[in-house]
Amino acid sequence: MSNNVTNAQNTLNKNSGNRVQLEKFYAIAALIAALIILIIIFSIFGRGFNSLATVLNILASSYFIGFLAIGVTFVIITGGIDLSIGTVMMSSALIGGLLYSDGNGLPLALCLVIMVGIGALFGLFNGLMVTKLDLPPFIATLGTMMVAAGLGSIVTNVQAQRFPSPIGDSWFIQTFFRIGNFPVGAIWLISFFIIALIVLNKTKLGRYTFAIGSNEEAVRLSGVRASNWKCIAYVISGLCAGIGAIFHAAAFTTITPGTGQGVELQAIAAVVIGGTSLKGGTGSLTGTLIGVLFMSVLRIGLTQMGFAAAIQVFFTGIVVIGAVLLDIQRTKRANQVKKVK
Repeated sequence: MSNNVTNAQNTLNKNSGNRVQLEKFYAIAALIAALIILIIIFSIFGRGFNSLATVLNILASSYFIGFLAIGVTFVIITGGIDLSIGTVMMSSALIGGLLYSDGNGLPLALCLVIMVGIGALFGLFNGLMVTKLDLPPFIATLGTMMVAAGLGSIVTNVQAQRFPSPIGDSWFIQTFFRIGNFPVGAIWLISFFIIALIVLNKTKLGRYTFAIGSNEEAVRLSGVRASNWKCIAYVISGLCAGIGAIFHAAAFTTITPGTGQGVELQAIAAVVIGGTSLKGGTGSLTGTLIGVLFMSVLRIGLTQMGFAAAIQVFFTGIVVIGAVLLDIQRTKRANQVKKVK
């Protein structure tokens, strides 16, 4: 009798797992279909949307947002949030630009390493506040967002910082942005995405990340130091913000203090659109990457259709609300499956 019950339970768990995987597949397929429809609409009604310049603009705006979105995906899967990634990225770029001082300071390569390190330190700061001081992630990272914005302005004395310009033979631009019309940044983003995908789906860190988001108390009771693994998720988010700073600097070359707020919302929106639940426990980096492209296409397409910035924000907000509503429906269906079990 007990063997029959065990076999039935194993079969039910297998069917439930298959159902979850099937739902993820349908969600990704629906997102790809929505992206294709969006491209078709903008191709018909947008001015010059079907051009190489537009493709390059879409990719250029995807690089740094993509790194931010990949990093914050880890945090959101744990059930947290990181509102500081935008200003952390800009603060890291500003400090790196100051150290570089338009070629009169430290070697550029060293400045880039420092930028990534600054991002990781901010991530560690967030992780410690959330796990050791028990601050709500929203409050902790909101405070860090303001700290990072203020620090960048204070350190640079509210002066714009410049990196090597695209004019001339700049190894910086050719390494992290593009060589002629070839989008080198896309290669970096895809490579980093593959590494993050392996970490999230094939390592202990990834397993604990999902487990903490599903039931942190159960993880803790099993003897795992959940706080340490959750802190690592915030470090990854900060690290990705530092990497994003490099690609933002390569794309725009001039970094202005006081900017960066709102960028985190674009990254978080891409994550939610990609199917990662704000309640934690479920998520997909593949969906995140497609969500980044969706947001970039939406932003560039609306611009080429002549819509004002306020209208672009309005439509973006509608898309995010729709994504959250879909997330709520997915969560309800998952809970119903658990009740049936």
